Amino acid sequence: MAGPGLSSQVAAERLEQHGPNCLPKPARLSFVRLFILQFKSAFIYVLLAAFIACLLLGQFLNAIFIFAVLLLNAIIGTVQEYSAQQAADALSKMVPSQTKVIRDGHPKLVDSMSLVPGDYILLTNGDRIGADIKIEKHNQFKVDESALTGESLAVNKTDLAFAGTLVTHGRAEGEVVATGARTQIGQIAALVRQGGSAKPPLMQRIERFTLIIAIATLVIIALIFGLTLLRGADLSQVFLLGVALAVSAIPEGLPAAITVALAIGMKRMSQANVIVRKLVAVESLGSCTYIASDKTGTLTVNEMTISQISLLSGERYHVSGTGLSPTGLVHKHGHGVPVSAGRDPQLHRLALTGVLANEAHLIFEAEQGHGDQIHADGDGVDLAFLTLGYKLNLEMDKTKQPPQERLFAYESENQFSASINLIEGRSVISVKGAVEKLLTMCQLDEQQTQAVLDETHWLARHGYRVLALASGEVNDSLLEPDFLGLDFLGLVAMSDPLREDAIEAVALCQQAQIKVAMITGDHPVTALALARQLKLAKDSDAVITGEQLTNAQQQSVTDFDRLIASHRVFARVQPRQKMEITESLIRQGEFVAMTGDGVNDAPALKHAHVGIAMGRKGTDVARESADLVLTDDRFSSIVKGIIEGRIVYNNIRKVIYLLISTGAAELLLFILSVLFAQPIPLFPLQILWLNLVTNGVQDVALAFEPGEGHEIDQPPRKPSEPIFDRLMLERLIVSALWMGIMAFGLFSLVLAMGNSENDARNLTLMLMVLFENVHALNSRSERNSLLRMPMLSNPLLLFGIVLAQGIHIGASYTPGLSQALGISPIGLGQWLILLSAASTLLFIDEYHKRLWRQQHRPKVRQATADRQLE
Repeated sequence: MAGPGLSSQVAAERLEQHGPNCLPKPARLSFVRLFILQFKSAFIYVLLAAFIACLLLGQFLNAIFIFAVLLLNAIIGTVQEYSAQQAADALSKMVPSQTKVIRDGHPKLVDSMSLVPGDYILLTNGDRIGADIKIEKHNQFKVDESALTGESLAVNKTDLAFAGTLVTHGRAEGEVVATGARTQIGQIAALVRQGGSAKPPLMQRIERFTLIIAIATLVIIALIFGLTLLRGADLSQVFLLGVALAVSAIPEGLPAAITVALAIGMKRMSQANVIVRKLVAVESLGSCTYIASDKTGTLTVNEMTISQISLLSGERYHVSGTGLSPTGLVHKHGHGVPVSAGRDPQLHRLALTGVLANEAHLIFEAEQGHGDQIHADGDGVDLAFLTLGYKLNLEMDKTKQPPQERLFAYESENQFSASINLIEGRSVISVKGAVEKLLTMCQLDEQQTQAVLDETHWLARHGYRVLALASGEVNDSLLEPDFLGLDFLGLVAMSDPLREDAIEAVALCQQAQIKVAMITGDHPVTALALARQLKLAKDSDAVITGEQLTNAQQQSVTDFDRLIASHRVFARVQPRQKMEITESLIRQGEFVAMTGDGVNDAPALKHAHVGIAMGRKGTDVARESADLVLTDDRFSSIVKGIIEGRIVYNNIRKVIYLLISTGAAELLLFILSVLFAQPIPLFPLQILWLNLVTNGVQDVALAFEPGEGHEIDQPPRKPSEPIFDRLMLERLIVSALWMGIMAFGLFSLVLAMGNSENDARNLTLMLMVLFENVHALNSRSERNSLLRMPMLSNPLLLFGIVLAQGIHIGASYTPGLSQALGISPIGLGQWLILLSAASTLLFIDEYHKRLWRQQHRPKVRQATADRQLE
């Protein structure tokens, strides 16, 4: 009779039939493809239209200027996104490389991608399972399925084991029943590809903004066209005026400035351990109003940790430190002085029992002089006891520990594990396991038993997993030891603890008025205990289970949305439900950031406005689905990213304000000239020179503006809030009116004094350049006085102002360029007069800021008081 496994020939045929054992990966965008996608933007479409119009009208210099802006914007965006894509690819290292199978009747290591249905796999402790298998044989087999289910504890497996999960305990053999896209991971990954991701907030606002600008521009041009034609103006002059108006209205430098602002935010985020895979996600994170976070591996360390010890005597000990790190101390409850196992015999005996009744291996390379890496192999509970041994300075070298005579591995039906070791010439048995089971092995009176049960219930209510430990001398045969009459040593409380920075990070999100929810596949009791620490919930009613979500969804979408809106903790949630929660939040108008590390999180990561994956312990599927990747897996890095995202958005608003207000001033200058029957005040090329060259330096420099320090205290922007809010509109109207009227007044005055049109345009153009330089300083803050801001916090802006002025003055002395622009040098006296006129804009803007602060200060104080009450 043939043994298990396939022949090499049959395996090759099935590989041809079923294909490689891997998940379909999204096609990597080439450099050329990324370059083309940079032109997929509403503003770019407007610029392309202006470029084509200039070509048709023979305005070739104008066309060249616009084309240069389009090219620069595309190059910057392409380089940034391509480098981000390369960095994200470097994180993909979690796919198992080799799997042991039976081929041609013999065990053999093969590439996991060559696994096919029918292969017979041999699994042991530490293996990552390469395909879905039907288990044929098993011995104390436990698997960590947190990547699939979100459940932090390893589970016993006797029937099916799934691809991507990790063997933590025992051995198993089984036949491959599914590979690639047909595995459980593949089916979840398929959800990721269903539908599209939510449109980034910045793109939504920019599209609305572009539509408004386009409509307003067309209306104004149409009105002026009609008015000019009615006056009987030359048709060629009308067309020239139309081009000039269009050029003045379109902020040509905005796409490049936005791209630069996002690229700067991208770089700053990388310094905060956040890799940005999509450029617009930089701002998206700053816009989020709701963070839906996975628990395991995101808020918690995904490593079991012993946090408390309770001895039979009633003494309690607190254990500091999290995860597998040996750094941490043990304190007696109520005492600040650390204790050592050597000075506390009962504590020593309990810790040694946990170390001996153990199958795991834990090695710190730091002890061997190779760095700080931790090599862990085995069940999370066993590893937690080894970590406790290191903290209590027990002898952890297995070669120096008491010789082991026999090991009783953990069996789910037995509910304990044990080891018999030779200690000082006596055979001593060490046992750890379920409290109820060990109570039957020990001699305790009724009062002691009740005390143990009370302590167990108290710890369980606080979200701990509780184990008991016992030991005793073996008097009978080693083949059938007597598990009776043992000494009950105490209880240990363990959990998958919160990351050290998680509580503070969640508090900062709440300070920023960002809603935070915890979504987990874990037990509701565990979820509630962690939620209390995070201040997300107070009682059990605040926790909603996956079953309750299903029931609400069966009733109506309204009931489902209402349930989601009123709760912040979700337990026993299935992968599809995480995505449905995200979709519900988006329906309710939230800008959602979803965090996660497992395959079960991938669909929700894809469908959220911004998906955030863990880089160190996250799965490939999660990282592929995300917009951002945290290289340190810390929730606190999200907060840093939010701050950077808000800085980016504020800087984009500053750039938009600078460009639109100067563009509006140019429009007003033309409108006044038409109304008062004056010549064209500036030619199209002169306006392009203003918008792209002299103003293009400052708007890029504004993108480098640092934060003003209050970003985390600002509430998130409402999803319906446009880029132009009331404050920006007020400032734009005031500044545009002042610049436009002053420029028209100068143009008219110079003409009235008998000077030529070219002289009038030359002086008007210089005034507008000076206005732009002064206005760049005004744009540094929407609310704060310029006098209160450090002038050297953005030296690039100061350099840009000097450079812009120098470029314009230099152009007036450059043959060819000066003739093309129609400009000539002016005297120092004239320049100082124009500078004085332009400087009046500083006082106008400062006065408006002061009035706004006075009007809105009571509202700000009330909002702060409301947050404190919450």
